[in-house]
Amino acid sequence: MTERSEASVETLKAITAAFNAHDLDAIMEFFAEDCSLDMPRGPEPWGQRLTGKDAVRAGLATRFAGLPDVHYGEDRHWVSGDLGVSEWLLTGTRADGEKVCVRGCDHWEFRGGEVIRKDSYWKIVEPAT
Repeated sequence: MTERSEASVETLKAITAAFNAHDLDAIMEFFAEDCSLDMPRGPEPWGQRLTGKDAVRAGLATRFAGLPDVHYGEDRHWVSGDLGVSEWLLTGTRADGEKVCVRGCDHWEFRGGEVIRKDSYWKIVEPAT
């Protein structure tokens, strides 16, 4: 892994590019061994928490399996110290053909230039009434 001195907007843009390339190897290069990922859905108020690089990788793989054409567009990023935020519009198609278009954001925490925590949020999209 290339040494990163601190969190930066450039790093968050590079992570987003790796997500859009569906390149799990490139994505995981940004993560520390003891990282965690809070998925937007799950059995707890924080969603489903995955801990450790192997579990995070497996969790991210489910995103690509569930939305094979997933894309994060209209992205904006902010950084303050070791914390960052990425805002995006996620689009994709589920295996059953249902289109997904939802705003969301990720809260990032870095240590020594590596991601130690990714906390993902999605807007809840409901059918128009």
